[in-house]
Amino acid sequence: MTRIGPLHFWKGRPRSGRGLLSACTASGACCVSWAPLVTSPTPRVPLSKYHYIVVEGPIGVGKTSLAKRLAARLRSTLVLEHPEQNPFLPRFYRDMSRFALPTQLFFLFQRIGQLRELAQMDLFNRLTVCDFLLEKDPLFARLTLSGDELHLYQQIFDALKPQAPRPDLVVYLQAQPATLYERVRRRGVEFERPISAEYLALLADSYNRFFYHFDGSPVLIVNSEKLNFVSDDRDLDLLIERVGAMRGQREFFNWGQ
Repeated sequence: MTRIGPLHFWKGRPRSGRGLLSACTASGACCVSWAPLVTSPTPRVPLSKYHYIVVEGPIGVGKTSLAKRLAARLRSTLVLEHPEQNPFLPRFYRDMSRFALPTQLFFLFQRIGQLRELAQMDLFNRLTVCDFLLEKDPLFARLTLSGDELHLYQQIFDALKPQAPRPDLVVYLQAQPATLYERVRRRGVEFERPISAEYLALLADSYNRFFYHFDGSPVLIVNSEKLNFVSDDRDLDLLIERVGAMRGQREFFNWGQ
């Protein structure tokens, strides 16, 4: 899988009770160290600088699950995309070339509608967590559309894009394509059954390329292979601590073997 920048891996998890802290030099390089961590029902790091956090990543990486957990822990507003409402999606997975354009346009209009409502809210009074980034929407279009259809989609996207608020932070979840495929199979969503391992590998690579160039918001890149934000409160606590300690425009949070 394509790696974004200088990904750093640590050998093994920290011992129980040790958390991840970082400090950035003037040049932007980050030094990472372990320090005592006390798990708690509420975060022990200042998150007041964030009003709008987006969790992103390819199909099967766990972005919606993490967004739900973050919103519950931080007592924030939660905005989720609703793929089950897209009537074209099941047909798209069976015949991508035929149903790519209506599927993509439905998602675009759905997301724009959600973000339009979000833009009318007072983002400075309450934290909002969302599980999609509008700027990545063309990523899917470029994978499945071409010629006049892609040109039409891009024109519509460019006309609607200015209505989207800018996130204060994007948490980008990564996982190996084999892991994505196993997670998709395990969750057993009926209309996702036709998704192939090859499509997920292509999607994961496209996400990596997109975020390599993305500079619209600060990005925390998270290797989710060895993290379980749904079942393990310690992993969630470490991530929240990492979010609160983030100072640079692009930082990394990874577990190694």
